This record gives sequence, structure tokens and C-alpha cells, in this order.
Amino acid sequence: MAIEVSHAKGSYIYDNKNKPYLDFIAGVSACSLGHSNPYLINSINRQIKKYMHVMVYGEFILNPSIKLCKLISNLLPKSLNSTYLTNSGTEAVEGAIKLARRYTNRKEIIGCENAYHGSTMGALSFMGIKDRRKPFEPLIPKVKFIKYNYEKDINNITSKTAAVILETIQGGAGFITPKNNYLRKIKERCKKVGALLILDEIQTGIGRTGKIFGFENYNCIPDIIVYGKGLGGGLPIGAFTANKRVMDSLQKNPIMGHITTFGGNPVISACAYATLKKISSSRIMQSCIKKEKLIRSLLIHPEIKEIRGKGLMLCIILSTPEKASKVILKAKENGLLLFWLLINKNAIRITPPLTITNKEIRKGCNIILDILNNKI
Repeated sequence: MAIEVSHAKGSYIYDNKNKPYLDFIAGVSACSLGHSNPYLINSINRQIKKYMHVMVYGEFILNPSIKLCKLISNLLPKSLNSTYLTNSGTEAVEGAIKLARRYTNRKEIIGCENAYHGSTMGALSFMGIKDRRKPFEPLIPKVKFIKYNYEKDINNITSKTAAVILETIQGGAGFITPKNNYLRKIKERCKKVGALLILDEIQTGIGRTGKIFGFENYNCIPDIIVYGKGLGGGLPIGAFTANKRVMDSLQKNPIMGHITTFGGNPVISACAYATLKKISSSRIMQSCIKKEKLIRSLLIHPEIKEIRGKGLMLCIILSTPEKASKVILKAKENGLLLFWLLINKNAIRITPPLTITNKEIRKGCNIILDILNNKI
């Protein structure tokens, strides 16, 4: 897949020979508003002229990060009103797990089979694939796994459980959506036994599913949400949000229970604020659902067994990994960027910028169909 990138603009990435590639990946769901968006560039430039990094997070009052956290709070249910900014989604997962253990004074964490939350030692502990965990063991102790959408496993959540961590839509496993009020049932069980529900919105968050956060589609408000990727508009950021009563437990015993040097960076916060403001105050989110319908209407072919996901977090499922790889590599030759999923090798990721046009969607889908029809 190696491309030596010269520049990128809108929905296209250009190599050093100025060949354009229509981007159906968006930096793995990170470039929400496309590439080199002038609105975001202006927000970055304005902040750079004032100041960049000045002090570790939380010691000085930095208006860009305050503005961002206020906007996040205004867009969330009232119970989710305290945000900690981090450098990545994975760091946010680490912080959320620490927070859950600290607040509940329990140790057990329950994750899901075939889940992915990051590759640091803590986040890796909740990766639901034993072969990927094993080379790095021992990891965090007292971690158990349940099957996503398998209701019989819900009773494995007990009074010993500090938190259950789930992807709102399972990503690497093949963009598997929750069924039959699954997330709500998990939340009800957590509430009954005093555990916290952490929803990983790193891929689903910031408008990609047609709502600011994916959980809004599924009648479930978590205790902690974790997000990143699309929030930064292409710059590195993460965050976890909880109720202030819960978040305050990180302030003492020990003091400063989570510390970061570059979390809440003012330049990145300015860009994230601009990204979130643009997505939340325009019709971009609503267009995601219309664009999903367009993609589903175009990608009809005997080789496509299923299209999974929601909004512009979609994947197509082919019959074998070899067929999926052929389409991905052949698409690149023909100026379309697609990508694999981490776990489900029969799947092809379709997560373009939220700003992609209908014309660009048709162009990309036609390339996929031409490959499947052996025309190119």
C-alpha cells in the first residue's frame, strides 16, 4: 500500500508524481472534514500565532482546551459533564480504566471477544484476541471477556466488576452493530451491580454514524465514553468523559491520578474545537446517513455478501481474505484507497471523510464494482 505522499486536499491524496487517490479511508476515520480543510488550517494558524505548548496539562488555564471541553459537554447528556483530554484514543482508554478502578475500588474489568481498544499494555489487556495478547503477557490481571451481542454472558457482570468496556460498534471484528437493545441491557446490568459502562467511541464518535456519538443511536448512555480519531480533524487527540463526581476521584489518593504533558495541547484543541463545531452546527451528520444509503444502493454485487456498519463507518464483506486483498490492492492501482480491518480479513473498510461528495462516492463505488466484474 506504500504511497509517497506529496499533498492531500479534500477527498484526495496525491503521490509524488501527482497521481490522485480518492480516499475511502480518511486516515482510518480520523480526517473527518477531509484533507487540508481551510477552516481547520485557519483555526490552527490563529492559535499558533498566540502560543503553542506552554505547560503540562491542567497547570495553566488554556482557553482552547476549555472551549473544546465546554462544547463537548454541551453536546452530551447532562450526566457526562467532565472531560479529560489526552494525546490519543488509546491513552484515553488507559485513563478510563484507571478511573473506573479508582471510583469503584474494584479490580475486575470485562472486555469483549474480538475487541480492539489500542496497543499499549493496558489497552492490549482488553484486546479480545488471545494470540495477539499472548506475546506480551503478563498484562493487567483480573480481566475477563464476554461475547458481543450474546445476552447470556451479561450475567458475568457481577459485584466484583469495576467496569465493562465495549466498542459501541465493534470495529476490527467487522463493524458489528449492537442488536436487540444489547448496550442498554449491559448498562442496566452494570447499574444493578455497581459497575461502570465504558463505551469506546474512538471510531464511532464525532458524527460518523449520523450522531455526534454512536451511543445516541442505541438508547444507552454510558458512564464513561472514550473517543479520539475524528475529533482532531487529522491531528492526534483523545479524550474520556464522565460525570464530574466520577472524574473527581482521579484528583486524590494519589494526587493527579492521570498526568499528561501534551494532553489538551492548545493548537490541537483549537483544531478539534473547529472540527466539532463544524460537524455539530452543519448538516454534515445528517448527510452521513444519506451517503450510507447511496453506498448501499450502489454496492450490489454477488461477491459482496454483506455491508455492515452505520453512517460512514461501513465495510463490505467478501467471501475470502484473498478476494478482499485483491480488491484493496487493485483499487489502489486505479486511484482508490481502501483498507483492511484488523481482525476480520474478509472485510474492506469504507470510512471516507464525512465531507465526501455523492459524485466521489459514485466514482469510488464504480471502481470497486469494475474490479469485482474483472473489468480492470
